[in-house]
Amino acid sequence: MTLALDRRLLIKAGALGLAALSTPGLAQVLTARGFTHGVASGEPAADSVLLWTRYVGSGETKLRCEVAEDDAFRKVASGGDVVASPARDNCAKLVVAGLQPGKWYFYRFIAPDGTMSEVGRTRTLPVGEVDRFGIGLFSCSNMPFGWFNAYAHAAERDDLDLIVHVGDYIYEYKIGEYPDHPMAGRPIEPANEIVTLADYRLRYASYRLDPDLRALHRRLPMIAQWDDHEFANDAYKDGAENHQPKTEGSWAVRKAAAEKAYREWLPVSDADWGSYQIGSLATIFRPETRVTQRMKQLDLGSAFKGGDVGKALLAFRDGPWLSADRTLMGAAQEDWLYKSFAASTKAGTRWQILAQQIVMGMLKAPQALADFVPAKGDARIRRQLMAISAAAKVGLPFNMDSWDGYPAARERLLKAAREADCNLVVLSGDSHNAWGNELSSGGAAVGVEYAGQSVTSPGYEEYLPLAKPDALSAVLRGANPELVFADVKRRGYVSLDVRPDQVRGTWHFMSTIAERTTANTDSTTLAVKWGDRVFTKT
Repeated sequence: MTLALDRRLLIKAGALGLAALSTPGLAQVLTARGFTHGVASGEPAADSVLLWTRYVGSGETKLRCEVAEDDAFRKVASGGDVVASPARDNCAKLVVAGLQPGKWYFYRFIAPDGTMSEVGRTRTLPVGEVDRFGIGLFSCSNMPFGWFNAYAHAAERDDLDLIVHVGDYIYEYKIGEYPDHPMAGRPIEPANEIVTLADYRLRYASYRLDPDLRALHRRLPMIAQWDDHEFANDAYKDGAENHQPKTEGSWAVRKAAAEKAYREWLPVSDADWGSYQIGSLATIFRPETRVTQRMKQLDLGSAFKGGDVGKALLAFRDGPWLSADRTLMGAAQEDWLYKSFAASTKAGTRWQILAQQIVMGMLKAPQALADFVPAKGDARIRRQLMAISAAAKVGLPFNMDSWDGYPAARERLLKAAREADCNLVVLSGDSHNAWGNELSSGGAAVGVEYAGQSVTSPGYEEYLPLAKPDALSAVLRGANPELVFADVKRRGYVSLDVRPDQVRGTWHFMSTIAERTTANTDSTTLAVKWGDRVFTKT
């Protein structure tokens, strides 16, 4: 639909700083009236689903929502009224109930003047015996790095039932910081780093104009959980690496603004964590590991300060790193998750799927890692790689922002899954690279991890550009016995084919993100059989 501009809205936009938008074409769209950003759905249950749209009027506007069994809306099954309010950035969400389980539906919103939104497609979760269920896993979509071809590829498919997005849906950086040279045709607003509520709202508004992200939301329901960049890089409960209180104010205020904008712009509930039942086939658990209870990340570099590095590394390992009180989720959430594991298996559910933000498998640096930097290469990077290789000699991993930085908390989780007799499938993002990990506790196999590569954000190819990806993957696998698969170069997403006796996870690698295309996609698949809790060897 053609979007008309409103002079009064432009004046209001000026008060929010929108009149000075750096991209003129984008400015017109972001100050448009009517249904501005398509539709979306999420939080599916057996008899309900949450529906989302955005409508900009002259003030609060009551919209009518219709849910039907066909895209012509000949048989309306449910619906309701919802208000699009400027207090919520004109975003509107409602939960429609009274739906049938395991069924596809179509939905739309209707404004008072009769104009209609796009038609979206969604589905409810099945009950009873379920033969198959398809899941798409996404993370890390930094828009100025390239095109969202992974979203487009998934939106074109007919074998996915649900999307799981485990974070970094947006990025907070100012234009020209990450990446240094934004790709042409991928504009974002505002130009500055986002700190205020108006900033976060505007960044979401920019991202949600992307046609492939809109198509994905229009076609499939989503379960979403934030990671750090919806707030600021390497966030934790009391701060973030990319937050400077002296110049950017209170972390609590910024965190609240980021959360408010996230809940406005995504089809999510207000619950920090939750679970979703797919009949007897699987329970999907959605924990929160980033900003509610996460303790500050440890600084591995601090162990290299001083005289005897060897002793310092051992003290770091045996002291703060192994500390039993370090947590990502907090006691209340851990208690909920572990009891939920046991309830799921007791009910006879086949698979326990943990959809969370960060890589769970342990990744230690190989001793030869520094060799991937030429002798005349970047001396600073070479020193850093030598340092993390030295840490690996005493059993220390290199990424303290992942579960590797919280080993006692990881062991509590895996032990709880083992004692509950789970068939655990962990879904992860955050690292920008693809990993297939086998997970164990006390020498017993617990499950597997499909850690997805990013949609666009760069991985090791950015930091070790001269390293041959296959060679780097090989030495990483050699240093980490539970690492079965690694790809450290390509972008894309993961899809899961979940069946009672087997889960097949496929990493889909886009041929490029430099242009908008889904052609020439490559893939790698690993499967796990029910009861084995390790990847099937081929």
